[in-house]
Amino acid sequence: MAKGCQIFLLKISAKKDEDKLGGKQLKNVPIVQDFPKVFPKDFPGLPPARPVELQIDLIPGAAPVARAPYRLAQSEMKELSEQLQELTDKGFIRPSSSPWEAPVLFVKKKDGSFRMCIDYRELNKLTVKNRYPLP
Repeated sequence: MAKGCQIFLLKISAKKDEDKLGGKQLKNVPIVQDFPKVFPKDFPGLPPARPVELQIDLIPGAAPVARAPYRLAQSEMKELSEQLQELTDKGFIRPSSSPWEAPVLFVKKKDGSFRMCIDYRELNKLTVKNRYPLP
């Protein structure tokens, strides 16, 4: 691998009881231990910026859709606040004043934590469908 290039690591493994307890840490992954010079101490949050700007093509004349948020339980509101703060801190999302709005809901995972899901069905109805999707 070329020096100075960023590397992104993805590891898929069978879930064990120790994973549920949070015993698994990145520094304990075998490939990271075997090649410590290759992996940085602090992994970057986002991949580097690319020269290609992506956009969602809308049907001509489409007006912005703003659906009312779904009602959330107190525990879900707390989880929403925590997840939004974490995503903001990592730079994955930023505050917006867009006229578009999609409701958020949570699905409980097997380990008891919540998965945030965004309901983009109304936006999907207004997008131009890709006739030749990539394989």
